[in-house]
Amino acid sequence: MSQPVSPLSQSLTLPNGQVLKNRIAKASMEESLANDDFLPGKGMIRLYERWGKGGAGLLLTGNAMVDPTALTGPGNVIIRDQGKLDHFKRWAEAGKSGGSKIWMQINHPGRQVFSFISETPVAPSAVKVHIPGRMFAKVFGTPRALTEDEIKKIIDRFIQAAVIAEKAGFDGIEVHGAHGYLINQFLSPLTNLRKDQWGGSLENRARILLEIVNGIRASTQKEFGVGVKLNSADFQGGGFAEEDAIQVIQMLNQSKLDLLEISGGNYESPAMQGGESNGARKREAYFLDFAKKARSIAKMPLMSTGGFRSKNIMENAITSGAIDLIGIAAPFAFDPDCASRILSGNAETIEFNLPNLSNPVFSSLSKMSAIKFQFRRMGQGKEPRIPRSMIGNLLWEQIRARRNAKKYKALFQN
Repeated sequence: MSQPVSPLSQSLTLPNGQVLKNRIAKASMEESLANDDFLPGKGMIRLYERWGKGGAGLLLTGNAMVDPTALTGPGNVIIRDQGKLDHFKRWAEAGKSGGSKIWMQINHPGRQVFSFISETPVAPSAVKVHIPGRMFAKVFGTPRALTEDEIKKIIDRFIQAAVIAEKAGFDGIEVHGAHGYLINQFLSPLTNLRKDQWGGSLENRARILLEIVNGIRASTQKEFGVGVKLNSADFQGGGFAEEDAIQVIQMLNQSKLDLLEISGGNYESPAMQGGESNGARKREAYFLDFAKKARSIAKMPLMSTGGFRSKNIMENAITSGAIDLIGIAAPFAFDPDCASRILSGNAETIEFNLPNLSNPVFSSLSKMSAIKFQFRRMGQGKEPRIPRSMIGNLLWEQIRARRNAKKYKALFQN
């Protein structure tokens, strides 16, 4: 007897008519593989060629930066057109080489910029990132509040980034409105203390997101995918909460989105990494409960990312109607074929195990560094492997970051 077809293997037609070949998406992960000109280089192309063969219906890129003066990390791609479009075309072609769709995630970090990149980042208000512990006091600089004119220029940068992505052959973009980056900072009453049209009420705090999304929709073809990544909550007292997220989704219903990705947390409360200490229970699919609440009011397809590891839980999430697309991140770093193995029935789980360090913050940082180590290996045409030393790899990643920061400052700040 033939095996029953998994609901994960079903195609998904988005509102713009775009068809995803299955229900698994490689979620966004910061690759840190920009070349010396902060463009997608050979390593990035090889990495996406590898993922292009991995069987996912959708590939979401890592942070692509809309503003050359604001980077989430010093190895990020900066979106620009002037004579540079071929680099982005090769990136898009690599991702689509195996039949996947590829969307570029576009982002502005706001205050979440490491101080060795910029000591005075910009934000809705002058509220500094606070991570407990003396050793982290100087990791982030104190931001200055954006002027209204600067806010409007940032909105235009997001729109132009989407236009460039479309010209380069990407199938869509995802606006990053989660994880404590600039748009999320506007949404949160903890980080948005403004008294003008960009602050105060939730309608005002959501204004920048809605103007970006509506501007992108008006400036691109109807077949081009437009998505948003939104926090279910920031998991901070007095911050952006589930009730706020539900209202923002209702606002986004009017924007004809093709996809809404549900996530959560930020640098101060990293719920996107799971665990009990940050408000998310230690279990699989830790944003799925919120997605079920959102389903009753969301008019666009929903994707949830965070903690999916077992095939049966993924299938139940789809068959229950809670979400339309499964977002998987870290497993793609260690097993780039994990989607194919799940879809073919050759794997029931996609677990990977990394050693834990005694200090929770260092442990988290070391795991993120280990993921980037895999990206570099695949970018060199090699297969992933666990670093021989988690601490050693973390230190080397810090050295690489500071070297890239020097190159960045030399290229863009002279």
